Amino acid sequence: MNKKKRNVYLKMKTLAEAREIILNEFGTAGTWATETIVVPDAVGRVLAEPVHARLSAPHFHAAAMDGIAVKASDTFGASEVEPKQLVTGKDAYWVNTGHVLPDNTDAVIMVEHINRIDETTLEIDSPAFPWQHIRKIGEDIVATELLFPQNHLITPYCLGALISGGVFSVTVKKKPKILIIPTGSELVDWQQVGENTLQPGQVLDANSYVLGSLAAASGATVVRHEPLMDDPATLTEKIRLAAHSGVDIILTVGGSSAGSEDYSKDVFETLGDILIHGVTIMPGKPVIVGNINHKPIFGIPGYPVSAIIAFEQFVQPLIDQFLGQPEKIRRTVSVEPTRKIASKLGLEEFIRVKLGLVGNRIVATPLPRSAGCITSITEADGIIRVPSHVEGIRDNDDVSAELLRPVSAIQNTLVAVGSHDNTLDVLADQLKAEKANLTLSSSHVGSMGGLMAVKKGVCHMAGSHLLDTEDGSYNVRYLKKYLPDMDVKLVNLVFRDQGFIVPKGNPKQINGIEDICREDIRFINRQSGSGTRILLDYRLEQSELDTGMINGYEIEEFTHMSVAVAVLSGTVDVGLGIYAAAKALDLDFIPMVTEQYDLVIPQIYIDMQQMQILLDIINSGVFKKRVEALGGYSTKKTGTILL
Repeated sequence: MNKKKRNVYLKMKTLAEAREIILNEFGTAGTWATETIVVPDAVGRVLAEPVHARLSAPHFHAAAMDGIAVKASDTFGASEVEPKQLVTGKDAYWVNTGHVLPDNTDAVIMVEHINRIDETTLEIDSPAFPWQHIRKIGEDIVATELLFPQNHLITPYCLGALISGGVFSVTVKKKPKILIIPTGSELVDWQQVGENTLQPGQVLDANSYVLGSLAAASGATVVRHEPLMDDPATLTEKIRLAAHSGVDIILTVGGSSAGSEDYSKDVFETLGDILIHGVTIMPGKPVIVGNINHKPIFGIPGYPVSAIIAFEQFVQPLIDQFLGQPEKIRRTVSVEPTRKIASKLGLEEFIRVKLGLVGNRIVATPLPRSAGCITSITEADGIIRVPSHVEGIRDNDDVSAELLRPVSAIQNTLVAVGSHDNTLDVLADQLKAEKANLTLSSSHVGSMGGLMAVKKGVCHMAGSHLLDTEDGSYNVRYLKKYLPDMDVKLVNLVFRDQGFIVPKGNPKQINGIEDICREDIRFINRQSGSGTRILLDYRLEQSELDTGMINGYEIEEFTHMSVAVAVLSGTVDVGLGIYAAAKALDLDFIPMVTEQYDLVIPQIYIDMQQMQILLDIINSGVFKKRVEALGGYSTKKTGTILL
């Protein structure tokens, strides 16, 4: 019986080295297969040959204005003092815009400059000059002139020039055909799931659909294979057949890393040559590139963000080269990180960030770094690329970010940093519903983290629910202590029920704070500096309980929903969070306190038009109704300026 072995990366290549190897190995630009299609179907296609006009446009002298066509020399000498008279049908001819210019005429006088004397007599008080208000033959396009060179990408605008120039069909480069083979015994296609629940260990295959859409957007034709089990013999046969078919590029998804069931490298090596195994980037390090029957094959990593980065850095440039197109380069802007960003030496990192214009600078808040978190790229506004020789970025460094969204979207983003609450998602959705051009971007770093972000001037507002353990009030004392010199407004968003989230039926019979100290209870905490953590520590102190008694006190999550998910999954028995999170996942809830959740807004941003729109929505009945439907919330003071 053969023992499973783990792959060992070959000498990893830098990003630049890997790209050079790929583009040199498969350098077929200019020799790609072609096809002829009708012009209306050519948008988005690349010309394989230069296109010359067959007709001039216009192909006749045409009136460019409504009025009369005349011979310019017949009008010379006309003035306000000595106007000239013209006779229709003899030396003046009525024309409309676009009409053929009558013989023996070379100018048009606009109708508003004509004085009508009678049925046939017209008077003008200024002369016309030759070719006045006339579109001459070939003014736009001259027959035989070059309309577009080869490798030109046809746009909707181009259709007008092609058809006007008498070109009704064009020869274009065929779309590269890409086969995508998702691999992994754990994969399940969404069409097979339906109403059924996924079993533990099963994973929905999303990567092949994402990569297919990316490939199609890059100009390729995509064929998606059904997911394959982790079986090297089957994978070998599928790839062998594909490499000897009409496919131009093969992508396998998953199985490229160093696990005992990652077979891509061995299969590629059996059928052809390995060009690259491992690139010094993160995410995307485990990518494999091979040459099988003179065709490129890519072993794309299985983590979703790794898969996307690998495609954009290696496959997309190759498609561009096949089609003779310049590489798609994203626009970059200068940004300032809201906090330090650590980075590993020797790896070029692609840090996904949220962006927003705060004051006169664009600030960048890092999103989770895990390559398995697809939301870290769906929520991102940009990517900061940290070079391999840099160990990290300081929070006041001026760095460059590649934009994933237009600058206008960044400029219309309100940045919220601080404590997490489910009503922020409702607020973001309601804002988008009422003002499609505005976005609320929230990052969850805890209440104290939010106040520090306000102090540093890297956000428009902060969510906070910091309990004053001396008098039971919220937030005011902390503002005075940490933001003593700042003019800020405290706007109530909600009052909410905070307590213990436990599994349905409360199987461990948790009834109060003393129970979370039991030896048989696994707890999950919120991060240091969060209002929930401060509340917990206060209640423990009140009850004279030591944090060391809690199994899991040191394990942290950053949102109420993450705490609820941990309870739902059985990872823990209990966590402290809000009722709305428990209700959302159909968990039980033991109330502890009703607390006040406010927005801390610097005065300088209160009068912003975007902020006023947000405050109007907070005060609206629609928003309050949606919040109350979540459960565990009171909107009795929602929108009230408390300070």
